[in-house]
Amino acid sequence: MSRHPEVKWAETTEKIFLTVVLADTKDAKVDLKPEGVFDFSAKAGPEDHVYELNLELHDKVNVEESKISIGARSIVCIIEKAEPERWDKLLRGGKAPHYVKVDWDKWVDEDEEGNAGAGDMDMGGMGGMGGMDISNFGGGMGGMGGLEGLGGMGGMGGMAGLEGMMGGMGGMGGMGGGMGGMGDMGDFEDSDDEGETAIPGDKKDGEAVKEEAKPVAVEQTTPAAVKEVK
Repeated sequence: MSRHPEVKWAETTEKIFLTVVLADTKDAKVDLKPEGVFDFSAKAGPEDHVYELNLELHDKVNVEESKISIGARSIVCIIEKAEPERWDKLLRGGKAPHYVKVDWDKWVDEDEEGNAGAGDMDMGGMGGMGGMDISNFGGGMGGMGGLEGLGGMGGMGGMAGLEGMMGGMGGMGGMGGGMGGMGDMGDFEDSDDEGETAIPGDKKDGEAVKEEAKPVAVEQTTPAAVKEVK
């Protein structure tokens, strides 16, 4: 017998933020239809219990512009509404089931849209798999097979170029040898860092230089002094 995971939702005029709270999911399958039907199934827990959802959303949606992110503790969907308007409820029909709750952490009132909050959310900060198009997600993960929807990840091939660039930076290793002659600089650094004990009569080099450079008083002979001598 299947179970129902907790579902949290919030909205803006243009989007629905739908979070399925279920940790460590396996074989997750998500299907979103333009008329607003959201189907979900997955296994979770040490005994691989089956969890399912069949939600008839309040109105039509734009599947092509909707995103999904699979995280360690939840599945987050950003569903684009077909028409920009507030729904004020997630599901069509009567009262929502007990496992569907408002996500107050993401909720933004209509007159506050555009300020910091749910309206500014994107998949960038969600971790997990990032923002995959729900339309590409298709029938589900199927042992992570659903990653085919991440065709854009092919760009990671550019990592080979990165390796080449890093290899070119190997020439900078010579800088280490060139800097070797500056090893004596460590003596200056140590003198600053280590504590010094003051010794009576002992003066630092700088003070000794000042003593040597100190002008010597020259005794002057004044006419009055000459008269006294005479």
